[in-house]
Amino acid sequence: MKRIAVFCGSSIGYNSIYVNAAKELGNYFAKHNIGLVYGGGKIGLMGTIADTLIENNGEVIGVIPHLLRHKEVVHTTITKMIVTKKMSKRKVKISKLADGYIALAGGFGTLDEIFEALTLGQLSIESKPIGLLNTNRYFDHILLQLDVMVKEGFLKQNNRDMLLVSDNIEELITKMKNYKAPEMSKVVNTVASK
Repeated sequence: MKRIAVFCGSSIGYNSIYVNAAKELGNYFAKHNIGLVYGGGKIGLMGTIADTLIENNGEVIGVIPHLLRHKEVVHTTITKMIVTKKMSKRKVKISKLADGYIALAGGFGTLDEIFEALTLGQLSIESKPIGLLNTNRYFDHILLQLDVMVKEGFLKQNNRDMLLVSDNIEELITKMKNYKAPEMSKVVNTVASK
């Protein structure tokens, strides 16, 4: 994987463990020549991972919608900044640039981005690996909800299994490198072709 899109908070949270995880991931990317594609911010965990890569001469590509391009938010010293007209265009651009996705701790935006990637995978529009770095068990309740969705018949187990999870960066990247996308069911194919 040459580039990975990382979705994470524009806040650093209340526990320094999340900042440390972002720094660790940035250092891992730099050491293994993996470029970062992200939301283009200089604040929060986004800024932390970008700064870590910049300090280690890593590639950092920001993709930011015009409406969020404010001096207080936008990073000015990254490798490349791409400004899009809309949030939806930003997601498309990130998708085109990245070979996979990782979510760190974050809020609504982080969940929106990672679930959109999962939806694209479920529909076989994309076949890229999608990972959660589950630092401090941050995503445990979301993972439990996904299990409830499987149990209640609203999510297939093979689609649930698309989400790769670890609290260890190296293990997560290994899972992502070995990822094989599930084949789309004939029912979905039939519906999609109508």
